[in-house]
Amino acid sequence: MLRVSKLTDYATVVMTCLASAKADVMSAQQLAELARLELPTVSKLLKQLAQAKLVESRRGVNGGYRLARKPDQISVADIVTAMEGPIGMTECCAQSGLCNHEAHCGVRVNWQRISDAIRIALESVTLADMRHAPPKRALGIPLRVASA
Repeated sequence: MLRVSKLTDYATVVMTCLASAKADVMSAQQLAELARLELPTVSKLLKQLAQAKLVESRRGVNGGYRLARKPDQISVADIVTAMEGPIGMTECCAQSGLCNHEAHCGVRVNWQRISDAIRIALESVTLADMRHAPPKRALGIPLRVASA
């Protein structure tokens, strides 16, 4: 099954909370309450997001966290990459030279095409988009609802 990790999902929630915040900065505690997540988890996420330069921290009494860029300048791909590393369905899609079979692999090119499609889809959705209902227009990728 293909899915992002729980921490990546939570990081997206925290980033969306920051994007929706009325305040200039929010404390980790405020974000934890708003996102309904445990404070240690939010603190861990914020540290990783700060290392990726997606959030900035301010120390002091009026300190806290804020987005490093505007919500429409941060893509879901940025968040996934910050939490999971390079986007790729297989190791050789994310970084070449890791597989002994790479030189004679018959499926690598197609895995790369699939990885590119996923990366492009993640890049096409911004944090600003995540704050709102899904767009009425198609993003170029067919979305199917699983039948019961």
